[in-house]
Amino acid sequence: MLMAHPIVLQRLVSEYEALRDLQTQSQSSQTEQRMQDVTYTLCVSTGTRDIDTALIAARNQLPGARPEDDSVLAAG
Repeated sequence: MLMAHPIVLQRLVSEYEALRDLQTQSQSSQTEQRMQDVTYTLCVSTGTRDIDTALIAARNQLPGARPEDDSVLAAG
């Protein structure tokens, strides 16, 4: 499986979190579309099928993550 560069994953996670916060404040079609795009990209980049698992997988691939602790991924 191809793996996204950690910098790309960090940017995607940060953008997803910012969009999620923005979405709770105001509902716009542009925000919703971008949220769907980022969600899709995170899932493809991490080889997962849902955003919660994608976020966990992305965070585990970031610098400083403890890759030996994959217990959360095994539970899904």
